Amino acid sequence: MAEVHPILHFLAPTGAGTARAFDAQEQEVLDRVNREAAGEASLDDLLDFLFGTIRELYPCDRIGLAFIEDEGRRIVAHRTRADYAPILLKDGYGEDLAGSSLRRVLDSGCARVIYDLPRYLADHPRSGSTRVLVKEGVRSSLTCPLTVKDRAIGVIFLSSREPRAYTPYHVQLWMALAQRLSQAVEKTWRIEQLTAANRAYTELLAFVSHELKNPIASMITDARVLTGGYLGPLEPPQARKLERLISKGSYLLDLVGEYLDLARMEGGNLTLHPVEAAFAAEVADPCVELVLGQIQAKGMALERRIPADLPPVACDPGLLRIVLSNLLGNAVKYGREGGAIRLTAESGPASLKVAVWNEGPGFRAEDRPRLFRKFSRLPSPELMAQKGTGVGLYTAWRILHLHGGRMDAASQAGAWAEFTFELPQPLPEPQP
Repeated sequence: MAEVHPILHFLAPTGAGTARAFDAQEQEVLDRVNREAAGEASLDDLLDFLFGTIRELYPCDRIGLAFIEDEGRRIVAHRTRADYAPILLKDGYGEDLAGSSLRRVLDSGCARVIYDLPRYLADHPRSGSTRVLVKEGVRSSLTCPLTVKDRAIGVIFLSSREPRAYTPYHVQLWMALAQRLSQAVEKTWRIEQLTAANRAYTELLAFVSHELKNPIASMITDARVLTGGYLGPLEPPQARKLERLISKGSYLLDLVGEYLDLARMEGGNLTLHPVEAAFAAEVADPCVELVLGQIQAKGMALERRIPADLPPVACDPGLLRIVLSNLLGNAVKYGREGGAIRLTAESGPASLKVAVWNEGPGFRAEDRPRLFRKFSRLPSPELMAQKGTGVGLYTAWRILHLHGGRMDAASQAGAWAEFTFELPQPLPEPQP
């Protein structure tokens, strides 16, 4: 049974005894919503589709979506479409659910019909949303819950600027639509939430990394000034302590650099600027220079196999230096003390192939699929003993894919590891 008030109805999903078969036009709209709603890419697209479709059947001047937030304590408006202006109840408007008639809609699964909003406001003067809607000129509304597997996620509002625009039969049809819409709405809503969360994470990552970079670099410079004797001679224990400070600071600076690169990629700011570059002079030499001190400190030997007649390479040299610096840095970090590192580059008929090989613990074949995943580290005790984040290889992999290339790895566990990348020549045309 429908519970009747002078200006308010709550109606069960069955239509409270008014159920009847939908006519051909109504069924066609239901089928269209069922077919097409799930394919909409965003809440904006979905609401545009609904606003245009629903008005074929309904008195509808305004349609809105609102979602449950704060662990079920609040309902917050997120999308609205109307055929009038201005819209005063905007996205982000929220109200507590406690004591609201919407609480009953969400808990019972019933639809709510308000036949006369000005009269409803007179009876419920604390309803801020009703006050705003009345200012917009709305005079009646139909509200249905959005439910996925018996779990309420929000509501969808249908509004008219005419009083008593909605009947129990409208409720029956609208509830049928809401049942078909709920999963599509939740899907697009969750995608937008994840996109917003990822954007916030990327912005925070970039901000923190940028703010850390200069102070850490300054600390390393000051420490090197001291170890260089510019402010007077140091006792051996003091010098050793400063060298450890420089080592730790350099690790942090490398880490900041990796996170800044990751933030550029995650934020969509990583763009390719290809030129014809001399691989040895513009890519390999600067990268070797960066790790040469670490190689010497570990007593390792670096062998370079880069042909003198290697032809120019189409690439973004700055981005490719990030890739090669990461591979060489890992070869030093995870390589055996006193062991060998080999850097090889060779030009084929349609590609440049580069390999970095090192003696060391390597990795197990079953761990290879984890290598190029963000924040993933291999479980080997020898590898876990070294500090790392799993960001560098992922960044290198992304840069190679941006070039249209690929990256691979091979190893004999306990003996060696080799990372290779291949760049197509010429580079493929960028995708639109």
